This record gives sequence, C-alpha cells and structure tokens, in this order.
Amino acid sequence: MASKPSIPKGTRDFSPIEVAKRQYIIGIIKTHFEQFGFQPIETPSFENSETLMGKYGEEGDRLIFKILNSGDYLAKADVVALQNKDSLRLTAAISEKALRYDLTVPFARYVVQNQSDIVFPFKRYQIQPVWRADRPQKGRFREFFQCDADVVGSTSLWQEVELVQLYDTVFGALGLEKVTIKINNRKILSGIAEVIGAKEKLIDFTVALDKLDKIGEEGVKAEMREKGISQSALQKVQPLFQFVGTISEKIQKLSVLLAGSEEGMKGVAELQFICEQVSNLGMQQSVLDLDVTLARGLNYYTGSIFEVSPPKSVAMGSVGGGGRYDDLTGIFGLKDMSGVGISFGLDRIYLVMEELNLFPETVTSTSKALFVNYGEKEAFYALQAMMKLRAAGIKVELYPDAIKVGKQLMYADKREIPFAVVAGETEMAQHQFGLKDLLSGEQITVDFQELKLALS
Repeated sequence: MASKPSIPKGTRDFSPIEVAKRQYIIGIIKTHFEQFGFQPIETPSFENSETLMGKYGEEGDRLIFKILNSGDYLAKADVVALQNKDSLRLTAAISEKALRYDLTVPFARYVVQNQSDIVFPFKRYQIQPVWRADRPQKGRFREFFQCDADVVGSTSLWQEVELVQLYDTVFGALGLEKVTIKINNRKILSGIAEVIGAKEKLIDFTVALDKLDKIGEEGVKAEMREKGISQSALQKVQPLFQFVGTISEKIQKLSVLLAGSEEGMKGVAELQFICEQVSNLGMQQSVLDLDVTLARGLNYYTGSIFEVSPPKSVAMGSVGGGGRYDDLTGIFGLKDMSGVGISFGLDRIYLVMEELNLFPETVTSTSKALFVNYGEKEAFYALQAMMKLRAAGIKVELYPDAIKVGKQLMYADKREIPFAVVAGETEMAQHQFGLKDLLSGEQITVDFQELKLALS
C-alpha cells in the first residue's frame, strides 16, 4: 500500500483563495515599489555556496540549505573529514551550491556582475521565495517570499527617509493601521559596545541584544555573559533596557551616553536627520519609533536598521525589516558602493491581514457566471458569447461536460458562482439567454447586451 503523500515541514500548499489573497498583497507592494521608482529584477533560486556563506554570521550560515553535488557526490569527499564526521569540511567537498537565504546578498552579486550595464544609483525591487533551515513555528517558515526594495550607489540619508515613507504607504494601502516602524543605527550599537568596554565583542553583543523580544532582558544578559561580556559592561548597558520617551528625548539620552564615541555620535546624527525629516513630512497610518535595542542579526548592516511590528492586537513577529549596508558589494570586489534596503514579509503580512479580516471580498471573487453545458451546439453558442464577455473583462466559464443540469448548478454553488446562464435550443433560436440568480433562484430571459450589463 502506497504511503500517504506529504510535504516538508515549514512549507505549504496554497489553495486558490490563498493564492488570490497573496497576489493581492504582492500587487499592492509591487504597485508602490514602482511608484517610488524601483525596477524589477530576478535572480536564481540557488547560488554558488561561496556567494552565500559567511555573509549572515555564524547563525545565518547554519540556516542555509545546501544542495548536494550532482552524480556521485561522495567521490570527491574529504575522506578524513568523513571519518572524523567533520561536517564543515565535508559539506564544502560535497556541496557547491545552496538555496538563497535572502534576496540582498544575491542582489549584491548581481550588481557586481552587471555593474557596467547598471545606471547608478540603482533602485531595484525583487519579489521571490527564499529558504532557511529554521525551526517552523507560527509566522516562521522554511520557504517563504521576500519583497525587497533596495537602492545601491548612494550614501544619501534621503533614501532612508523615502523607505520609511514606502513602508507607511504600503501598509496604509493594505489597511494595516498602527504598524510600528522601529529604527536604530548600527553605529550607535558600535558606540555602545565601545563605551561599555566590549568593542571586541560587538557581534556577540548585537546578536544577543537582537533577541530581546524573544528571550527577555535576563535571557539577553545570560547570553552576553556566555559570550564573555563582563558584568561591569552589563551594568553600563542596563539603561538600554528601560530606554523610554519620545524620539527627541531618546536621541538626547543617546547623545549623553555616546559622547565619548565618535562612531556612536555619527549614528546619533544620522538617526536625528532621518527622524526629523519623517516627522516633518508626516505619516499616514504607521508610527516611527526609535528602539535602541534593535540590532538586526545580519552582519552586513553598517548604518540605519529597520524592523516593522504589526498592530499590537496581533501576536506576530516582525512583518518587515532592512537597513543600510556600506560594504556589501565590497565582498565581491566592488568597493565604495553603499546601499540601503527594506523587505516586506509577505507570509506574515498575510497572516496578520487574515486575523484582522482586512482582505476585501472582491479579492477572492470567483467567476461571475457559469454557462450550463447542454451539448456540442449549445456549448459553441455559449462560447461565442463568453468570448465577448471576457473581452469586456467579465469572468465567466463553461461547465466542461454535458451532464445533468442539477449537478452543474451544484458545482456553481460550491464555487460560489452567483449566476448560471442557460442557453438551450429555445434560447438559441431567439438569440437569447436564460440568466438564473443562484441565490434567489429567480430566472429571466435576456439578450446579449442585457446579459453583459447584468454581469458587469
């Protein structure tokens, strides 16, 4: 007996209704990407391992899906590594490619490879799936879509201002109110590590701090201690865990805290400019908040960092994030090419909108009418009318088989199709159609123009 088929954990099948809702979100995001001047590109689902590895930090590298080499992949395996069960050395020998972890590193590779054909500053958007070998849970999948917008080739902070506006505009168009756009700056985090005497532990410091919303203050401190950050440093960083006030008040506190760090004060100045300009321009639905504990675990961020939280009424992680990366293309040989970008988490946005019942009914609307199939001549007559209706943008379909009418109408009912069009010998002889309202059961006889008007 054949086993029941299944799909890998952390992946999903999508029904027609789910796909329609996802396409609705993508459509709105895409529309506003293009309104803000971003151009679309696509990159392969998998990259050479060397392109991806070492770009996301130690934790990120562990979450990259490796692809086994074709053919007898063990033939070139490192025998010593195999005997010693040295997975790192062994993986390098048997896997030369990997599924992309995000869209930003492949974008950097794309820029370097195509730099002679690109007009800088280059504003690109990309909407494609990515893969991470993460532990599946609510809102966290192993295969999911990212919707990215990046600008590369400019250090101007006006780009950050526009990206905040882009977030606000898209979430406003989706009907998501009271979304919080959190902002911080990696220079500020570097400055904090410097003034507390933990400069050499910057990565450990930021990775731990980034987990505050997941493991809490004590959990963060415990992880920092495990990484060798001293108790005196933890005492100096304590104010960060109770950092409250308006954005202006927080910036003032940071100016005092980081007075001894040139790097930290640069971050404060950048934050102040962005926040002031966003405030002057105003926002539609979202709220901008300065979160000094926001770290974003990816190693390539060097300036502003963003993370977007859904309305507080929904228990869900971030629905977007991004930041400034000054050196990303440098790892592929293209120096002095600063970039900044943000990402929308399609899958989490979907879950939030579903929970808040924000999808319009028209998103999942099915065909407007089902043409009943009475036989070959009647089907041809129906299709002639259907061609004209479809040309007018009206969704209609013909039942494929000439079976009992009751079964055809039952199909329409299950598909939630509101009308049935009846065209038998009598209607054909008179060049008319029977239009049946499947909710009320009422049926009227109409000519084509009346049919078109009724279904419009």
